[in-house]
Amino acid sequence: MTPPATAPSQVQSLTDITPPAARHLAAGRDHQAGGRLIDAIAAYRTGLESAAGDGSTPELVAELHAKLGNAWLISGHLDPAAESYKAALRLAPELSACWCNLATINLRTGKAQDAVTLYLQALKLNPAHWPSRTNLAEALLATRQPLVARALLMELAEERPQDAQVRQRLGRACYELNEPDAALAHFRQAVALDPNDAESFYWIGGISQALGDLAAAQAAYASGARISPLIRRQAVKSPPDFRVLALYAPFAGNTPAEFLFKDAAYDTDTLALLAASEIDAAALGDVDIVVNLISDADQAAAELPIAAALAAQLGKPVINDPAKIAGTTRDAVANLLPDIEGCRIPGILRLDAGADASVAALKALVPFPFPLLARPAGTHGGDDFEKIETIEALSDFLRPRDGDHYLIEYVDYGSADDYYRKYRFIFVDDQILPYHLAIGRDWKLHHDSTDMGDHEWMQREEAAFLENPGAVFDAGHMSSLRAIRERIALDYFGIDCGLDRDGRLVVFEVNASMLVHADNGAFSYKDPYVRAIKAAFDAMLQRRALTSP
Repeated sequence: MTPPATAPSQVQSLTDITPPAARHLAAGRDHQAGGRLIDAIAAYRTGLESAAGDGSTPELVAELHAKLGNAWLISGHLDPAAESYKAALRLAPELSACWCNLATINLRTGKAQDAVTLYLQALKLNPAHWPSRTNLAEALLATRQPLVARALLMELAEERPQDAQVRQRLGRACYELNEPDAALAHFRQAVALDPNDAESFYWIGGISQALGDLAAAQAAYASGARISPLIRRQAVKSPPDFRVLALYAPFAGNTPAEFLFKDAAYDTDTLALLAASEIDAAALGDVDIVVNLISDADQAAAELPIAAALAAQLGKPVINDPAKIAGTTRDAVANLLPDIEGCRIPGILRLDAGADASVAALKALVPFPFPLLARPAGTHGGDDFEKIETIEALSDFLRPRDGDHYLIEYVDYGSADDYYRKYRFIFVDDQILPYHLAIGRDWKLHHDSTDMGDHEWMQREEAAFLENPGAVFDAGHMSSLRAIRERIALDYFGIDCGLDRDGRLVVFEVNASMLVHADNGAFSYKDPYVRAIKAAFDAMLQRRALTSP
């Protein structure tokens, strides 16, 4: 919580003031200084009641409103705080601290663009107001203006080089600008200035991991966990509807949750689980629901049992039970889904690339014809995912490698117009919601690597699919999707699929690791359907959290 900005008192000494409202103001300030917020709020409110008939000046009434707003804000009651600041500003629009605090409430409640406007108003009145300047940088980051935020933060860093929070925000701005080395340097400066800055340690861990420095990443995660095992994200309302404990594994695949948890009406505390984690469930405090984000069974074999044990200890409703995630490797999913009418499940063979990868050995192992697809276990997207045309090429592909790999039966899902179409649905509880359609000339198809932005007909086709999936997927296809949902038995996951030329549903991938985001750019027609996924996710959490025993 950013503390309320303060302004010099506009009230004369009590010896010079007779209105009772002034005495209540002084009493409220004393209570607030002593941490007695309930008493402070009562005093300020009584002062405002008295001011209605005791001849108090507008300046005195404005200060009562402002101080009441501060007390409400510190106690976490955002709506009455905002009303108090607005009342103060109607009487005294020159109070830059009130504009700043009203902006902070807007930032906290997901209205970042409004917050930018309000911070600028505060700075128009007082260009040197430090809280407005630093919080404006936060609002600029929230509105995806990292370049402007960085310029402002560089000025602030020059003025106060020992301010760890400024350094942390600089790190975030550089990260948003895809400057990981610069971001890492700023986060390291932040923890040098403030060794208890757990958030910066977690950032150092994530960036170091992305840069391939696993030793530095492990050390940073461990440091962050020692300071604060929980990464806290406040609700956009106060009090929050409930509290979520999210479990993730820093060195394994996780459900992308940045968008899902954004602007939520519930508090979210995220706990990083490492393979050697020993967690005291009692130390985590009151939890209403557990959301398991650990989603890649190939990568998280060591962490999933820890997550399952912790969830059992807490005894709360669990979204995506870790025990069920453990059964969603690609080969396990293929074994779960046979015999679904109208559905084609490509065959999958899992093998150790470090074993005999000779042509003779592979001929005895591979059960389906060439071409086939090959990729390392635990990978997603198109990286290191190849179409192999011959047994000799497969041997060449596997021999220099280590670890488990998947060999996948290739299914030609090209449409009659020689384009490939890959559809993504997201399953949220009992809903099946469309997310996107990728169209391209190549079998290895990912929405962000297509040239759909250059073809209006592709965009129109995707928009039509999102608006009415039933025009593409008939009742039989939807029945197949419902059967898949029942067999996978997770609360939240996705499917990438296609339709072959015989009209059968072809399943490419089913797991909880699929990305859902709101950065649609030129594909703005996707926005309402992405929001529908988040709304369904939030509603599922609320239903489970508030109705469980």
